[in-house]
Amino acid sequence: MSATKSSLTALTLGAIGVVYGDIGTSVLYAVKEVFGSGHVEFTHANVYGVLSILFWTLTVIVSLKYVVLVLRADNHGEGGLIAMLALASTAVKDRPELRQTLLAIGIFGTALFYGDGVITPAISVLSAVEGLEVISPAFRQYVVPITLVVLFALFAVQKRGTGGIGKFFGPITVVWFLAIAGLGVNQIVDHPEILAALSPHHALRFMWQQPGTTFIILGAVVLCVTGAEALYADLGHFGKKPIRLAWFLVVMPCLTLNYFGQGALLLARPEAVKNPFFNMAPDWLLLPLVLLATMATVIASQALITGAFSVTKQAMQLGYLPRLQVQHTSEHDTGQIYMPFVNWGLFAAIVLAVVMFKSSTNLAAAYGIAVTLDMLITTVLTFYVIRYGWKYPLWLCLAATGFFFMVDLAFFTSNLLKLFAGGWFPLLIGGLVFTLMMTWKRGRSLMGEAQQAEALDLPSFLEAVFLSPPVRVAGTAVFLTAEPGTVPNAMLHNLKHNKVLHEQNLFVTVRSHEVPWIAPAERLQMESLENDCWAVTLNYGFKDEPDVPKALQLMRGHGCEMEAMTTSYFLSRDVVTPTLGGGMAPWREKLFAQMHHNASAAAQFLHLPNNAVIELGSKIEI
Repeated sequence: MSATKSSLTALTLGAIGVVYGDIGTSVLYAVKEVFGSGHVEFTHANVYGVLSILFWTLTVIVSLKYVVLVLRADNHGEGGLIAMLALASTAVKDRPELRQTLLAIGIFGTALFYGDGVITPAISVLSAVEGLEVISPAFRQYVVPITLVVLFALFAVQKRGTGGIGKFFGPITVVWFLAIAGLGVNQIVDHPEILAALSPHHALRFMWQQPGTTFIILGAVVLCVTGAEALYADLGHFGKKPIRLAWFLVVMPCLTLNYFGQGALLLARPEAVKNPFFNMAPDWLLLPLVLLATMATVIASQALITGAFSVTKQAMQLGYLPRLQVQHTSEHDTGQIYMPFVNWGLFAAIVLAVVMFKSSTNLAAAYGIAVTLDMLITTVLTFYVIRYGWKYPLWLCLAATGFFFMVDLAFFTSNLLKLFAGGWFPLLIGGLVFTLMMTWKRGRSLMGEAQQAEALDLPSFLEAVFLSPPVRVAGTAVFLTAEPGTVPNAMLHNLKHNKVLHEQNLFVTVRSHEVPWIAPAERLQMESLENDCWAVTLNYGFKDEPDVPKALQLMRGHGCEMEAMTTSYFLSRDVVTPTLGGGMAPWREKLFAQMHHNASAAAQFLHLPNNAVIELGSKIEI
C-alpha cells in the first residue's frame, strides 16, 4: 500500500487492524498475570504502582523507542529486523569481523521471531476462549479443544489468501479497541481516582520500595507490549505517519483506559483478579465479548502468520533458507503469498504449545524471553545504524540507545527467571531455526567454493567450442548458474547428450542484495560473449519478487530478441556429499545435504515455466 493509492484514513485504519492487533489483545492477560503471579501483595498502593509501571512501559518501549526512534531507521521505506540487519551490516561493511558478528546476531533475532510466533497466537486465542470460564466453570474442559478448532480453521484458510477478508480486519479491530475502552471507562467512572496512576511517581515508589518484586514482575509486565515489533516490521505496508497516528489517536488511549479500568475494578472487587478483563463486563455482554475477543485474537494471529511468510521469503532471498514452495494467493498483490511448509510447521508447533501448556497463565511463563531478546537485538542494531550509517556523534548514539538497552536488558533478565517454567520452549524453536539458517548459509558457501574450484572458465570454454561449433538450433537457451563466468553443468549435459547449441545462449546469475528493492533500471546487467551468447546478472532486493522470464524481457532492443515459445530454461541440481573433516561439523554437513536434497522449489521460486529442464549436476563434496 502507498499514500498515493490510499488515503491517510484508510492507511491508518489498516494499520490498526494489522499492526496493532497483537498488542491490542494483551489486555486479555497482562494485568491478570501480574497480580495472579502471587508476588504482588494486593494493596491499593500496589495497584497504583503496577498500573503506573504498565503505562510507562507502553510509553517508553512503544511510544519512545519504536514510534520515535526505531521507525526513523527505515531501509528504503521498509522495516523489520531483516531490513534493520541489512542497514547495520551495510553501515559496517568496512569492518568484516564486526559485520559477520552483527549478521549472526541479526539472523538469531530473525530466528527468534518464529519462537515468538508460536507463543503469541497460542496465548492470545487461549486467553480469549478462557472467557467462557467466566460465563460458567463448566466450560473449562472445552477451552483447549475450542482453541485448537479456531487455530486449525485459521491455518486451513491460508491457502485461499486473506485478500477477501482482510478488508474487515481494520473495522473489526477498531470495534475491539472501542469496546475495551468502553469497558475501562465504565469502571473508571466509579473510581476516577485511579487515573492518578498516570503519574510516574507511583511506578518509581513501587520500584524503590519493592525492587526485588519489581524485577520479578517485569516478566509479566512485558506482556503489555506483545507485538511491539510489528510497528517496525509493517513499516513498508503503511508508512510512518499512519502507524504513528493509529498509536497516539486510537491504540494507546484505548489500552490505557482498559488497563486503568481493570485497576479500578480490582480496587472495588479484589476477587476479580482471576480474570479482570472479562469481569469488567456485565453478564449479558460476556458471550458477545468472548466472540469479539476471539475474532480480535484471530486477526492478531493472522498478522503474525503473514509476517512468518514474509520473513521466510526474505531469508530465502538473502540465502539463509532453501527455496521453499511459494504460492501466490492474489493476481494483483504479489505480497500475498502462502507457504505450505511454513504454514503447517507453525501450526504444528502452536498445537504443541497449546497441548503442553493448556492455559494462558502457563503460556505466559513461556512468553517474554524471545521477544525481549529480539528487543535487545533491535536496540543494538539501531546503535550501529545511527552511529556508522548516519554518522551521528558517539555520545548522542550512546544516549539514544543506551537508555533503551538498559530497559530491554532489565526485561530480558527478569524473563530469564521463567526459563525453566516454559521460557525454554520459544528459545528451543528459535535455536533450531537459527541452526538451520546458519547451516544452509555456510553449506551454500562451502558448495560455492567447491564448485568454483572445479569450474571451467566460461569465455575460454566458449572460445574452444566455436573453433568447431556444433549444430545450432532455433530458439534461446537460458542457463541458470550460481557463479558468473563459469560453465553451467546443464550446458555440458546439453552438449554431451544432444550435441547441439541454441541460436542464442544466455548465462544467467540471480543476485540478491541487502536492500528491500532494486529499481527496474538496475535489474539487469548484460555482457556480450560473442556468437550470440550473453552473460546476464539479474539483481533483486530481499523484498522483490524474482521473475527471471519477465526480467529477461528487458534485453529486447539490446541485441537479444527472445520469444517465449522458443525459449528453453536449464538449471542443474548438484548432489551434495558430506565429508569428514570438511568445513562444518559432520552432523551439520549431513543436515545441509538433506536440506539441499529437499529444496526442489528453485524453478518455481524464480517463476520459470513448467517445462524448465532440471539436469542432475555434479557431485559436490563439502
